[in-house]
Formats: sequence, C-alpha cells, structure tokens
Amino acid sequence: MKVLVTVKRVIDYNVQIRVKSDQSGVETDNVKMSMNPPDENAVEEALRIKESGKADEIIILSIGEEKSQETIRTALAMGADRGIYVKASNDTEPLGVAKIIEKIVDKEKPQLILMGKQAIDDDSNQTGQMVSAKLNWTQATFASKIEIDGDNIKVTREIDEGLETIKMPLPIVATCDLRLNEPRYASLPNIMKAKKKPIESLSAEELGIDIAPRLKQLKVIEPPKRSKGIMVADVAELVQKLKNEAKVI
Repeated sequence: MKVLVTVKRVIDYNVQIRVKSDQSGVETDNVKMSMNPPDENAVEEALRIKESGKADEIIILSIGEEKSQETIRTALAMGADRGIYVKASNDTEPLGVAKIIEKIVDKEKPQLILMGKQAIDDDSNQTGQMVSAKLNWTQATFASKIEIDGDNIKVTREIDEGLETIKMPLPIVATCDLRLNEPRYASLPNIMKAKKKPIESLSAEELGIDIAPRLKQLKVIEPPKRSKGIMVADVAELVQKLKNEAKVI
C-alpha cells in the first residue's frame, strides 16, 4: 500500500503572531516556520502503519513557496521515503490545494491519504473534505485512532457526543487529530539520510490546473487588547461591581 501525506509550512505555534502595519496579513519575514502540528501527526501515523508492515511507501506532498521543501525534508528525516513539492502561492486556497492533490493522486495512485485536520494559520478545515469530494473517496475526519485490517480501515473519530468508530474500505482520505499519536523527533543520522532522499518539483501550471483565488482578503486586524483588571477590597465590593457595572448578576 502507498500512503500520501500532505504537510504545510506554517508559522511555528510558539511564535507570537504580529499583523503587518498595512493590515494586509500577518508578518512572516524573519519569523520561525515549522510543519503544521496536525500534519506531524499524519506523518507519524503513516510511519507507524509502514512499520507495522501494512504500507510499502510513504510520499510527502507540500504545496507553497520554495522553502516548503524544508518541511518535506523534516518529514523525510522522520522516516518517509520521498517527497513531491508543488510550487504555488503560500495563500493557495483549500480548493486550489485539493485540485493539486487530485492530480498527484492520479499520478501516484495511493490507497490512503493522511492530512492534518486543519492548518493553524488559516484554520479552514476544508482541504481534506474537498479532496474526498473531488476523488469520490470515503473520508474520515478528526481521526484519533486508525487501524488497518486488510482492505478495510477502522477509524475512531472525536464527535460532540464522544467517540465514533467507523469502518470503511480503502481508498480513503483521513484527517488527523492531535490526539492520534505523539510525533517522533528526527535523529541526526536520519536527518543526514534525508538530504539524499528524492524530492520531485512540479508547479500548478505543469499539472494543468487553475488555482487562482476565489476569495479576496480585505483586512487583517489584531484582536482588541484586554483591559487591565482591578482589585477589590472585599466580597461586598465584588458583588456590587458585578451587579451594577458588569451587570452579570
């Protein structure tokens, strides 16, 4: 079985986000970037599936600017076999990304696609669902456990009522939750080996698809700053302020 895993280069989750002075977006110059956290879970799950003997090859796909290849190298250092890089704008919309993935699937013929449940930069949570629709494949979103049994796959997913377990035949698209596993760190020997693993470079034009944006971002504004708290002398004063000023009681 061949597994395709998609990864995205995003601002590191530990970085304090700053909005550009012209409000056209968030500041990315000289900012630490890393692999989207749920995508790390998808890579880790693919590696575990291969280590269990149920997958033969893991392909990493990333779409974006040239430095997205660094994110692919990170996944290769974790243990993936090879990478595919598609040059495109960093703000390619989910529909454009889904179109690219559809073309790569036609070319590579994987039986399982693993993706992060959403990217932490735009929080769209749309790409996996759109890929499933375009390929006409079964989908399982927010996966917290994945088990493969022959030509079938059993996925436990988190829902409002608790946990739901569904069983379906391959091929499928699964989006991975942070609770799925604990991603491994790449060892130094594997980091060195990753430098020799192949990465195929393509572009949206070569794939013959239109990924022009359908949406226009007008403005990005920082959330309002929280007002400073106040100290009260006793419970009576607290009750008075809650009742007369905050009007919550």
